[in-house]
Amino acid sequence: MSDTVTIYIDGVEIESQPDQSLLQAADAAGVYIPRLCFLAGVTPHGSCRVCTVMVNGRPAAACTTPVVQGMIVENDSERLRALRRDLIDMLFVEGNHFCMFCEASGRCELQALAYRLGITAPRHPYQYPRRGVDATHPDVFLDHNRCILCARCIRTSREIDGTNALGFVGRGHHKALQPNAREGLGGTRMTKVDRAVTACPVGALVPKHRGYDVPVGRRPYDHRPIGSDVESRRGRKEE
Repeated sequence: MSDTVTIYIDGVEIESQPDQSLLQAADAAGVYIPRLCFLAGVTPHGSCRVCTVMVNGRPAAACTTPVVQGMIVENDSERLRALRRDLIDMLFVEGNHFCMFCEASGRCELQALAYRLGITAPRHPYQYPRRGVDATHPDVFLDHNRCILCARCIRTSREIDGTNALGFVGRGHHKALQPNAREGLGGTRMTKVDRAVTACPVGALVPKHRGYDVPVGRRPYDHRPIGSDVESRRGRKEE
């Protein structure tokens, strides 16, 4: 049995490992598939659907789809870019994202994906939900206005930090991130050095006592679009 699996992404032949997901195989080959809820090192969630691709003509989440010999994958097409723009657009209008004064601006993955996909303003009307800020923790803010329900902090807290400090409550439109303590985030075992704090792709979990400490021009996405680190691997591999 061969120890590699051959797949095709947008017509390009890619050799991948049998135990890889489609997203992992694409990353290793230098092909960027947009994502938000995926975080290396924790169990894939498949909830944001931003990594949706067409596999043999059917939609699938790349982060949870295992590679299969000969699979034909469509990733970079206008219909998929339109789908991703709609998903990102809805995440913006369903929360309260004020990029101009958000501490995460310049390193926010939601903001960076919007720029990469050419979104300058949402098409849908803003919902302006009434959401609060949990400042009960001595070292970490939890701003529900910016939470996109990706569960990266929940999975990281459970699988890496071992604190199980966060979870979801409610369903549908009422679903929300919730600390696992009556007292709020301050009642959990979370610490300022927990990986869950830095796992957030937006500005929902923010360390206290520091802010705006990286000048404009030195932030991760000031000069290169999100995904550039993945795409740079393709050139090196071909050399």
